[in-house]
Amino acid sequence: MMIWCFQTVLLFKAHLVLSDWAPADPPTQNSFFYSDYLNESGNNELHFIGMKLHVDSAEPSVLSVRGGNATLQCRFWYEPVPSSPREVRVKWSWLPATGGQETDVIVAFGTRFRSFGDFRGRVQLRQDFPGDAALVLNKLWLNDTGRYQCTVVDGLEDQSTVVHLELQGVVFPYQHPRGRYHLSFLGAQQACKEQDSTVATVTQLFQSWKEGMNWCNAGWLADGTVQYPITRSREPCGGARLAPGVRRYDRLHLYPNHYDVFCFSSLLQGRVYYLQSSHRMNLTEAQHACQEDGAEIAKVGQLYSAWKFTGLDRCDAGWLADGSVRYPITRPRSNCGPSEPGVRSFGFPPPQHKHGVYCYKLDTERV
Repeated sequence: MMIWCFQTVLLFKAHLVLSDWAPADPPTQNSFFYSDYLNESGNNELHFIGMKLHVDSAEPSVLSVRGGNATLQCRFWYEPVPSSPREVRVKWSWLPATGGQETDVIVAFGTRFRSFGDFRGRVQLRQDFPGDAALVLNKLWLNDTGRYQCTVVDGLEDQSTVVHLELQGVVFPYQHPRGRYHLSFLGAQQACKEQDSTVATVTQLFQSWKEGMNWCNAGWLADGTVQYPITRSREPCGGARLAPGVRRYDRLHLYPNHYDVFCFSSLLQGRVYYLQSSHRMNLTEAQHACQEDGAEIAKVGQLYSAWKFTGLDRCDAGWLADGSVRYPITRPRSNCGPSEPGVRSFGFPPPQHKHGVYCYKLDTERV
């Protein structure tokens, strides 16, 4: 008799399930249970049952300088506000302005975090208030520019926002000592690095063109393209009838072609100065003179940076580390070159010629 009753109960339950009359499962205690649909009203919104996660940045682009600090804004919040704090994972990643692969910068869960690669020891999350996921970068490098993505992960889903970091600086054209169009793409990268700079990006060259840069020689950019900025159209530079702008060559194979390069430098961690001396010097003597003064002979990028940021103005030609002779002018005047401000160049004279010298001294308190 007991066996028959038990079988009857089982059959009754099965009938309820098949008839959709079975009692519903107990309601979940997780008010963030994901809904069965994706909301299509816009980006940066994740819908829960009765609740949404938002991720946003109040400042989508940030401008700083080399050696400075930058705070990339990112915050997240819920609507409506949850009754208790949510534990989320925050990840910042970086896509360099020069191109390449996206890499992780920092990953944080609560107060625990881990930074990666060249960002180790230079980054942290601000976390000044609930939902604050701002990234603080210290001692910025020239190649820190690019797109930074803040991603907030709650459970199985995530939302993100993007912040672009740019550096204030100066773009300058650079040629090989043998003259025009002797640099491969790899050679261009090395040449800029040796002059305390990096290969300029398209954005940086375009900004320089807007500021008045006018240069008729084509040069490599960080993405492997070859371009040049023209503010005054003329026949040798694409044609007099062509509107001013940044001219671009067709995309080229990076290795067999040779051009000049556009380099980019930013604020210095020291100072550039013209060494006062009672006599002119050849290149070797100039190098030794800077060393005896507790400095080193200045590089081209350093001279351009001093001209741009500190207003270095000197109508005396001097040796630089690459064997070129140049001088910076911020206040054009007679006997000091053209009527526009700029860094004047005498090219690469024989090393036995006599000139002054520009030295660079590191400011150890700023490093």
